[in-house]
Parts: sequence; C-alpha cells; structure tokens
Amino acid sequence: MADIEEIIIELSNLPQEAEWVEFKVNNTDPDEIGKNISALSNSAALLNKPFGYIVWGIKDDTHEIIGTDFSPRQKKIGNEELENWLLQALEPKINFIILESVFKTVKITIIKIPRAVNTPVRFKNNDYIRIGSYTKPLRKYPEKERTLWRIFDQLPFEKGVAEEFVSENNVLELINYPKYFSLMQQPLPENRQAILDKLLSENIILRAENGKYHITNVGAILFAKNLNDFSYLKRKSLRIIIYKGNSRVETIKEQIGSKGYAAGFEGAIRYINDQLPQNEQIGQAFRQEVRMYPEIAIRELVANALIHQDLNITGAGPMVEVFTDRMEISNPGVPLIDTLRFIDEPPKSRNETLASLMRRMAICEERGSGIDKVINSVEVFQLPAPDFRVAGLSTIAILFGYREFNQMNKEERIRACYQHACLLFVSGDKMSNASLRKRLGIKDKNYPQASRIIKDAIDKGLIRTNDEGGGSKRDTSYLPFWA
Repeated sequence: MADIEEIIIELSNLPQEAEWVEFKVNNTDPDEIGKNISALSNSAALLNKPFGYIVWGIKDDTHEIIGTDFSPRQKKIGNEELENWLLQALEPKINFIILESVFKTVKITIIKIPRAVNTPVRFKNNDYIRIGSYTKPLRKYPEKERTLWRIFDQLPFEKGVAEEFVSENNVLELINYPKYFSLMQQPLPENRQAILDKLLSENIILRAENGKYHITNVGAILFAKNLNDFSYLKRKSLRIIIYKGNSRVETIKEQIGSKGYAAGFEGAIRYINDQLPQNEQIGQAFRQEVRMYPEIAIRELVANALIHQDLNITGAGPMVEVFTDRMEISNPGVPLIDTLRFIDEPPKSRNETLASLMRRMAICEERGSGIDKVINSVEVFQLPAPDFRVAGLSTIAILFGYREFNQMNKEERIRACYQHACLLFVSGDKMSNASLRKRLGIKDKNYPQASRIIKDAIDKGLIRTNDEGGGSKRDTSYLPFWA
C-alpha cells in the first residue's frame, strides 16, 4: 500500500479543494460523512480519478496541516460502529478504507474511497455529486448524471487503479515481475527501468503525475505478490474449501490464496489436486493412481472462474469447494452466454484485458475450446456429465465423482446425452445410439436404454434427429438443438 504520508503530501499540495477531495478538521456528523462518500466516489469516476478522499486535519481553505481528534473506528452510532453503519447505508457497499497517521506531530485521518463503477454510489437511497466544494444531490445535475453513466459504459474494472502514488521500489516489492517474465517466456531485463517500461507497456502500472506509479487492477489481480496488500482486491482471492462428506456442515480445511491469479495459478491447481482422493479403478481403462477428476478439467474450470467473474461485485470472489462426491467451482457474476452454449459459443468475457493476458501466458484457452476439453476429459474418465448452472448472481460449474450408469438419475443421463452430442458436433462428428452407449458404458444388448435417453433429450428440446440421415433407426444420428 502506498505510504499514507505520500497521500497526505499529495493532497495538501493541491491548489484548491478539488471535487474528489474534502478537507475537514473536526466535522464528524455521520450523515455528512455518508453523503460525502457517495459524492466523492461519483465525482472521482466523473473526473477519472481512481479514488476520492475525506481528509480530517487539513484546513479546507489554506490546506494548512493542523491535525484532528477524529478517530472513525472509535465513533459509534448507537451501539454500531461508524464504519459498519456507513457500509449498511451505502449502495453498492463500496470498500472504503480508513487511514490514520501522525504527520509532523499531528494526527491526520483519511477515508479513502474507490471511484464508482457500473452505477452511482447512493447513501440512504440518494446519490450525490460534488459541485465545487459542495455536496449536492446528483438528480439536480442531469448533465453530470448522463456523463457519469457514459463513463460507466466505457471503463472496465481492469483499467481501474488498485494502488496509487507508488514509488519504483514499492512497485517492484508489490508486483511479482519475475513471474510475469517467466510466464511470458521472456528474459528478465537486467535493469530496473527496462522492467518498469515493460510493466507500463502491459498496463500493469501507469505513470502518475508526480513521477510515481499507479498499479492497475489487472496488474495487481494477476501479479500481486500478496493480494492482501491491495485493500480493494483481497476479497477477490481464490478460496479453496475442503468439506467432510457431501454437505457444507463440516469443513476440513480452507485455503485462501494470497498471490495474484497468474502468479499463483499453478500452485492453486497443485493444491486442489493434492486434496483429491485417488480411485483404484474407473471403468476398465483406469487403475491405480488416478485422481478423482481429470486435471485438465480442473484447470479449465478454475481459469474460467477467474477470467469470467464479475469483478465489480464486491465482497465475493472465485471459489473451489471439494466434497466427497463432487467439486463445485463458482464465481460471482452471471454468464454472458447461455450455459447450454458453453461448449460451442465463442467466449465472451467482461474482463478482456485480463483474459488476453492469461491466454498469452497459456493459462487458459485462446479459441474458446476450454469447455470442449472439460467435457472430453470427463468422458474419457467415464464421469457423470458436468453441470453448469446460474445461482443468484453466481455461475457454478460442478464436476461429479465416478458413478455407474445405474446410479445416475434421469436428468444426469439427459445432460450427458446433450453434452456428448455437442462434443461430437464441434469435433465434426455426430452422435448415434452406439456412441452414446459407449459414452455411458451401456452394453450393446441394452441399446433400448440409450434410445430412451435420446428420446428424453429430444422431448426436452436439447437434441434433434439429423435430417440428412437415412437408413435404419439404428443408423440414425443426432445433433444438438442449435446445430
């Protein structure tokens, strides 16, 4: 985190009170603080500033540093702490942070407020804006409101700033730059400036006005040595939870990743694999020393969860939950395409910069074939078909442990049939009764079982008969509904 003294110096040197900074001495009215947080967050977005600030201890007219007695963490509204009271009254619940320091023998208190993204920040159901040095209702300034909404449409989360006013030394302390060069398969430059120039070219850092640097959200979330150093991103860490049994009643262990996604990806995959039991035998093809799930499926689904999450949803991040009978990989945000079309639609990501970097580092697929690989590996392992679903504001991918055909329910059999038809079609082939029997381990003499599953999938509108087919029913082929 940038030194609070750096922030104090930068703000006190401003020529006048800016619309993204409010200076106070001891005015601590909680409603005024809440309105100012709303106004400063919205104004920061309007003025293309990464943060807004409320500063206690600096005079608003002369910017003289005189100190303050205000301690927000000690102030209460009734029995509730001010910080929590403000969070409950703000929508969305932005992750402001409180900074306190002694500067030149006097106490300075700062509330550092992230810029609004996606929607104006409201306090008690009203949104505010700064007009000069005054806080006003946003609705009274429709031209600013229209401009603000245009900005929300243009600035993705990745281009936002995770930490500002960072020195060269601190950039190299906070960012795992050797990992960047390693993953890009590039030699590590021999001097500091060449390293910084490369990070600048990738928008991992930006130049600040004072000769220092801003670390971008995409730079921090991919290459942070420790995400906890970035107050606004630490809740985006990948969580891995191992449960006892098939429910969430008893947790065996929980691991919260501290590294940036790119820097920590391989370690996360190794950790997940190490927690999985080994099956002595799956079907007839696999024997001892086989993990419960194919690693390629885990890699692709975890990468998808990182890349396609909605990073603007606060207080939530990607998560891997391992149960005895299944693994659930989830991320905040609903998908941009129908879950039924994951296997064939080109990938759409909210986070194109993040996705592009991860593709260049070979962490995820470039051509959108990741889900194809997931389903193919699941079929090779003879596992039940994975389930892709939306739950509230989250997307969940579920891998199931091995079960015999007679242990699968009707829905699971239909899902396997549909995914099998999709996989064959995108591979230039077509599903048949025989291919489905092989997929599900159904003996040839029991072909009516496969026929029944095919009929059920047709009835649900998931597959259709290939109109170009002909001959006997045994030779009929089938296509996914969208083909």
